[in-house]
Amino acid sequence: MKQVLIIMMTLLVGFHKPVEEKFSITISGQVTGADDGLPLPQVTVLLKGTRNGVATDLNGKYELEVPNEKSVLVFRYLGYVSQEVQVGKRKVVNIQMQPDATALEQVVVTGVGRRRLFNRRAKTEASPANVQYDMIEDELDLKVLEQDHIQSIYMPNYKSNTESYAEIEENGFNSPFKNPFSTFSIDVDAASYSNVRRFITQGQLPPKDAVKIEEMINYFDYTYNQPTGQHPFHVQHEVGRAPWNRDHYLVHIGIQGQKIEMDQLPPSNIVFLLDVSGSMESKNKLPLLKKSLKLLVDELRPEDRVSIVVYAGAAGEVLPSTSGDKKREILKALENLQAGGSTAGGAGIKLAYKIAQENFIKGGNNRIILATDGDFNVGASSDKAMEDLIEEKRKSGVFLTVLGFGMGNYQDSKMEILADKGNGNHAYIDNILEAKKVLVNEFGGTLFTIAKDVKLQVEFNPGTVQAYRLIGYENRLLADEDFNDDKKDAGELGAGHTVTALYEVIPVGVKSSFKPIDDLKYQPNHKPEGAINTTDLMTVKLRYKQPDEDRSVYLDTVIPNEVKPIQGMSHNFNWSAAVASFGMLLRESDYLNGYTYHEALELARLSKGYDENGYRAEMIRLMEAAELMKRSEEE
Repeated sequence: MKQVLIIMMTLLVGFHKPVEEKFSITISGQVTGADDGLPLPQVTVLLKGTRNGVATDLNGKYELEVPNEKSVLVFRYLGYVSQEVQVGKRKVVNIQMQPDATALEQVVVTGVGRRRLFNRRAKTEASPANVQYDMIEDELDLKVLEQDHIQSIYMPNYKSNTESYAEIEENGFNSPFKNPFSTFSIDVDAASYSNVRRFITQGQLPPKDAVKIEEMINYFDYTYNQPTGQHPFHVQHEVGRAPWNRDHYLVHIGIQGQKIEMDQLPPSNIVFLLDVSGSMESKNKLPLLKKSLKLLVDELRPEDRVSIVVYAGAAGEVLPSTSGDKKREILKALENLQAGGSTAGGAGIKLAYKIAQENFIKGGNNRIILATDGDFNVGASSDKAMEDLIEEKRKSGVFLTVLGFGMGNYQDSKMEILADKGNGNHAYIDNILEAKKVLVNEFGGTLFTIAKDVKLQVEFNPGTVQAYRLIGYENRLLADEDFNDDKKDAGELGAGHTVTALYEVIPVGVKSSFKPIDDLKYQPNHKPEGAINTTDLMTVKLRYKQPDEDRSVYLDTVIPNEVKPIQGMSHNFNWSAAVASFGMLLRESDYLNGYTYHEALELARLSKGYDENGYRAEMIRLMEAAELMKRSEEE
């Protein structure tokens, strides 16, 4: 009977064979599993809208002819999430398939015989699965017939990837006639760089929205001058040629925060707010968190105090405010922490602020250190609800630092909001060396704020600037009127921290393909000759508040229209340009102008300069790895 059914199905398929298309492109590639990187055999690869398809071989490789660049390939495999990919101009299409959260344990294949599933991790045969292949609207459709027990075939504890990143729309060029001001909040966060490093070291390029160029630039130290006047920081600048477009200028603005020696720092009242929910049990989460905070505990002085609040299904205090010289008690409380339960993030934050306020040190550093993977699912869970909660609590004078851990459900956008609204900073810790950098090497900058609500506003001179664009800072942009509004929140600067911002400028008289707007029809496109100032390029204005003040302080500096020769540029300028170009390459920027990894790498190697901790050498290695991965994608 089974043989008769097979013959009948074969005949039916033959009678309904569609008109063949003319093929002109041969596409090949390999399909691997995103869970372990191993090749996937017998993956169905279909030309969408047709019955034309092939199955991958034992090495996960396939080859299929398609009619044109608009063709879409459909990849299907039991236990994995199906994918659709447009061919485009590529001849090689490699795919990593994500494991499905659930898969069927028992399956009978109707009409096409039985096949066995192979557990690639355990190297044992898994139970066969029941599926049926039907022709629906000229496509092969996989249908489940029977479900006796749901589990993951390949990864029993697998959880789908729920990492989230706020969408970033790259800044474009603006005309100083229409938009003379560029206004933004400073950003000392460096989470994006260590997160990008995590992706590349695991063998994949990061999602574009995970790449925040300003955070990559500000990950590194720069040799700026220390402040000498009344302000707690020094502002300096440099103008050179943009490496990716030598007809354009690159303006480098650097801010150096005042360095304060450890024994001169005010006493600290710190509350560790630690996520111990079930999502934190993996080795790169709670275990790494505990090791990281032990490094910080070793830095505490007798005048410093620490409390520990944890949250999972509920929130609770596991260590009352304890002097920094009782390190054994603090470390014991950390070591006893175990992961389990849901995530009552809102309740934990409320309790942490309550304890911080009860132990408030006037004139001291009052701060909550929130360590989490960002997964809040009980209580106030939306970004807006958490934003409102933090905005209300920051009025107490308690600042918030957010440390991100782990992968798979890392909530970057949510954690950035918490840090921004809590007058603090955000770091991503992917290994113990990064923990040492953030919590030991940069102890003062991470925990001690010297200026809050720091805003920059740049006014461009239309007599010398045809168009400009801010590189990065897309999610830090402010309305022009926000600059003078002291109620508007902005970024904080820590002791010893540096902040760097880059502008790409098209000078007047340069013919560029990046024209921001058409010429004006009803008014002059240029100021009268007598009103043109060709001496200044731009004016940088800055506002900030003292940590315990509500009124801002203003200062400004003029950047002259003077461009240094290439050989006269500092390592600060060239290194920041190299980092920016790396970020632009990862984001596939519209403004690369043909600039390549090879050119960016050459610039990085030449401008590495003094590199005490090896951070710059590490980035060069990341660039080399990213170039190889990108080349592999394109081949």
